[in-house]
Amino acid sequence: MLDQILRFFEQHLTADEGPALRDAEHTRRLAVAALLLEMARMDEEVTTEESAAVERTVREQFGLREGESRALLALAEKEREASVDYFQFTRLINDHGSAEEKRWIVEALWRIAFADGHLDRYEEHLVRRLADLLYVPHADFIAAKHRALGGL
Repeated sequence: MLDQILRFFEQHLTADEGPALRDAEHTRRLAVAALLLEMARMDEEVTTEESAAVERTVREQFGLREGESRALLALAEKEREASVDYFQFTRLINDHGSAEEKRWIVEALWRIAFADGHLDRYEEHLVRRLADLLYVPHADFIAAKHRALGGL
C-alpha cells in the first residue's frame, strides 16, 4: 500500500521540493483526502453531490488534474478503510499543517456535510470531533460553518 502511495506522488506530484518536504506534503494530502471521504460517508449514504464536493475540493486545494485527484482519492479510500481511528490522519495534519490549513479543512468538512442539502447529526459530530483533534478553536469552528453555509 505504501509503495502505491509513494509511486502516485512521485509520478504526479513531484515539484522542485526536497524529498523530506515532498513526502510530508504527500502524506498530509492523503490524510486530508481520507478525512474528506469519511465525511461523505458519515451519514451512510454517499450522494453524488457529496462525492463531487470531495473531488472538487481535493482538485482545487491541491492543484490536481481530474485523473490525479481520482488517484489520490482512491488511495485515500484504501487508507480510510484500513484505519481504526482518525488520529493517524489528524496527527499527520497537525505535524505538517498550518493553523490556516486546519481552519480550511474544517470549512471543507462543513461544505461536504452540507453538499446534499441536509446536515446529519453524525456529520455535525464528526466535524466537531475532527476540529478538536486538529486543535481548531471553537470560534474558528463556528466561523467555518458560517462560511460554508454562505457559500451554498
